[in-house]
Amino acid sequence: MEERDIFDIFGDEFENHSTKKKRRMEDVEEQIITDNESRARDLLNQLEKAVAEIEDDEAEEPEIVESEIVEISNEISVREEPKNDENINFGKTFREIPRVQILSLPAVGCTHQVAVPPNHTYVPPERRISQDALKFPFPLDGFQQEAIACVEDGQSVLVSAHTSSGKTVVALYAISLAFRERQRVVYTSPIKALSNQKYRELCQKFLDVGLLTGDVTINPSGNCLVMTTEILRSMLYRGSELLREVGWVIFDEIHYMRDKERGVVWEESIILLPDNVRYIFLSATIPNASQFAEWITFLHKQNCHVISTEFRPVPLQHYIYPAGGDGIYLVLNKDDEFMENCFHRAMKTIDKGTSLTSADMRGRKGGVVQTGSALHKLIRLIMEKNLSPVIVFSFSRKECEVQAMEISSLDLTDSREKFLIQDIFHNAIALLSEEDRKLPQIESLLPILRNGIGIHHSGLLPIIKEALFATETFSMGLNMPAKTVLFTAVRKFDGKVHRWLSSGEYIQMSGRAGRRGLDLRGVVILMLESSIGADVAKNIIKGEADPLNSEFRLTYNMVLNLFRVEGINPEFMLERSFFQFQKYSTMPALYEKAEKIRIEVENLIVPKENKLLEYWNVKKDIECLQEKMLAYISKPNYIAPFLMPGRLLHIRTQRDVFGWGVLINFRRLYCRRRNLEVNPEFVVDVLLPVSPASYTGRGDIECLRPAVPGQKAKIETVPILLHCISKISSIRVRYPHDLRSDDSRNSVLNTLTEVKRRFPESKGGIPLLDPIADMNINDEKFIEMHNQVQLLKTSIDEMDITKDPLFKDYLEKFEEKQQLLNKLTEANENLRNTRNLIHLDELHRRKRVLRALGYANKQDVITLKGRVACEISVADELLLTEMLFEGVFNELSTEKCASLLSCFVCQEKVESAELPPEFRDLLNSLHKIAKRIAQATLEANLEIDETDYLQSFKPYMMQVVHAWCLGESFFKITGMTTIFEGSIIRCIRRLEELLREMASAARAMGNEDLETKFNDACSCMKRDIIFAATSLIAMIANKLI
Repeated sequence: MEERDIFDIFGDEFENHSTKKKRRMEDVEEQIITDNESRARDLLNQLEKAVAEIEDDEAEEPEIVESEIVEISNEISVREEPKNDENINFGKTFREIPRVQILSLPAVGCTHQVAVPPNHTYVPPERRISQDALKFPFPLDGFQQEAIACVEDGQSVLVSAHTSSGKTVVALYAISLAFRERQRVVYTSPIKALSNQKYRELCQKFLDVGLLTGDVTINPSGNCLVMTTEILRSMLYRGSELLREVGWVIFDEIHYMRDKERGVVWEESIILLPDNVRYIFLSATIPNASQFAEWITFLHKQNCHVISTEFRPVPLQHYIYPAGGDGIYLVLNKDDEFMENCFHRAMKTIDKGTSLTSADMRGRKGGVVQTGSALHKLIRLIMEKNLSPVIVFSFSRKECEVQAMEISSLDLTDSREKFLIQDIFHNAIALLSEEDRKLPQIESLLPILRNGIGIHHSGLLPIIKEALFATETFSMGLNMPAKTVLFTAVRKFDGKVHRWLSSGEYIQMSGRAGRRGLDLRGVVILMLESSIGADVAKNIIKGEADPLNSEFRLTYNMVLNLFRVEGINPEFMLERSFFQFQKYSTMPALYEKAEKIRIEVENLIVPKENKLLEYWNVKKDIECLQEKMLAYISKPNYIAPFLMPGRLLHIRTQRDVFGWGVLINFRRLYCRRRNLEVNPEFVVDVLLPVSPASYTGRGDIECLRPAVPGQKAKIETVPILLHCISKISSIRVRYPHDLRSDDSRNSVLNTLTEVKRRFPESKGGIPLLDPIADMNINDEKFIEMHNQVQLLKTSIDEMDITKDPLFKDYLEKFEEKQQLLNKLTEANENLRNTRNLIHLDELHRRKRVLRALGYANKQDVITLKGRVACEISVADELLLTEMLFEGVFNELSTEKCASLLSCFVCQEKVESAELPPEFRDLLNSLHKIAKRIAQATLEANLEIDETDYLQSFKPYMMQVVHAWCLGESFFKITGMTTIFEGSIIRCIRRLEELLREMASAARAMGNEDLETKFNDACSCMKRDIIFAATSLIAMIANKLI
């Protein structure tokens, strides 16, 4: 591998500001893309010079030296090509570049690290825990003292700790300190509900607090402003004067930055904030906290401390409740020890009477306890053991409601509590009209609430969520701990597949157990319907928290806003993204790995390598032909007559070779495709030896692994598609009729072992069906391939190398070298991918789309269209801007405008209903413009599936929104759709937010009539239950007034 190939990461250049002003022509930009090699050599030379300068003058100008290094990564343009760069050691050069330092500091009860800018000397903060800014009525934990010392010293800090551990204390101290120093402070949170809750808490402690969430604005000039991160980003792009006075910004739940949809908002905000601001990041436990702190130091050239602790104020005990069991089994004690004996006793309880066969499991979601009796029994047990209150987590909205109803007969409250619950409930719904109070969701809830059972999921009416506090969205950070947390499943559907809970998800949700100051321990219970492997359980319960990985992505709104901001450009954002930082930081390790493999390849001497290569190529040709022949053999018309019970089949997937199994059943399934055609799928059920640790009770071949040699296999029934059958034996064996017991299945495993013993591989192995003589495959192409295979096998037999006494030894070395070469190819590919994942190519292509559609010119100067698009961030800014400029909304009524815009914010999947012609015409006008945008996207070489793009605009709320704007009651519109009531409200609230942005966009383009129309649409929607202010926020707002 050549050094310049590795160093090609810098070939994707970043323009600095002076270069951008000088160079404006499109052809120059194209030259930049295609002239990477020369610039890479140029940059390498510059880096070498920079390293030499650092060594000569390290102490005098540390910050200037650092800025020079940064500028080198920006300026890859018109310097002279160095005369000689062949002898430069890339790895050495890379290591000598000034890098952020990570220092470990002494601390009690926690871990304390600090990220320090390159060439800066770290001075520890003074130990001034006098709490001058804020007095606390309780002794501080070690991590709180460390963090507050950093805050007192005016330094940024990331606090990583478990739920309910007291991270908020640090934020409160910073707010009080900012008030003392007469600075403003911004408190950001990921969701509006958390912002509302935090606003209430801060109002109880401080006088001058404001709230900005888009739909609610209270005291916007307050010294402490609580806002969503989207609001902060918008203020930064617009250059709000308010931010000039900000001394501290607090990011709550910063681990939310890994969210695929909205995580990029955190990155944009952190990058755009000025260097003089100090930061407090509050996070659940994240294993790569120091990497995040390095990034903050890299961005803002300031120290960033990392205070982390695994300490839980209330230790947790983890139990398993097996289906059919009489009690719960402790599997992880408060000292974090996994109790193997208890775990295996719990699994035996399941295996005795309730372990499910693969046939029983089909059609289930895997791991969800299906019967209400088990949940009913367990809740009763929890109450008897005084382990309440309890949060029960389900993984779908429907299951959440069904399970609540299943236990509704339990009476968990006394008469006084029933009276209080009823009083609170009636106060909460007092804002609603008489008709809205008769909504099924409201009427059905009071009876179970009176019994002490509440529900929380995203489909609930917001006014009901206010009265009670579950799907996993509940664990986002809302302050509602309990003594016990109960999981009704350990598998979930993530939108694509059913999978095990990740350890990070489990940690986040189970962290709700245990109330500080009230409970000596928190209790976590897993309900299991089928047995799972000990390794799977350990990975979930004892696994590490999910790392904080960037989900940075480019958006047109981001690019256009950066065009508009003075002094920075889109390349600025790319270069400083956490995504780029993480990828770039892996380069040294990837280079070292590739270099190590390359040296191994060079040092591995293979005798007679050329002849072995000839043999290897012929062997590969044979394997290729056999794969093609197998495609013929596995066709149903050929293979079906031989799929008889007891037949031995050799099973292989793309990833694993499972070996021989016994066929027990053959069936045909019918699957409906997108084009509505019904296609049969042929499935064979095979008794197959698998690794016990990989078996989950579902028999999914994609989740299973072959048994490791020497390991006792577990034989289970596994559904197999025909293409996974690699060999068909002529042997059939007998097996027990009833295969439910372990003894019966193990007898089949013994039979398989005996067959393999009688037909060892050294003597040809287990006999196979001859595809021509036995299976009667007489296709001409197949026979031709069969004959070619025979000829190639003959040529192998005639090769001199195969007759060499040391052939096997030579071949073993040759195969070892081939494996190393494959690893080297993979390592090189990883290096190339790391270089390419900087999004720079995507940025250039997005710029082409913006130029083609008239949002910016060749010099990246934003046009009127671009300024209009900057006003829109809730939905597809390009399509909405095109619709504005094409006059789509000009002749529409206010109601129709809102109806059409609902397609941009509806996210629900419902049964497709036929739209009336008037709404279908509106949707067609949207699709017509969307197709043009998709075409421009394709012409710029950006990936887009036109069908998927058009289907992303869902029309399922068009009629509902139209009726609501015409004044229909909420009770009536809920009868027009099967969408959850809470989802209807969420959609219309998002639509109101979009309409406000559309009014701003119309104002930017100078269309006052259209601005008035969008504002009128907002007004006609903002009524009754959908926009009823929550009693909590209304109470605080009135108090302030």
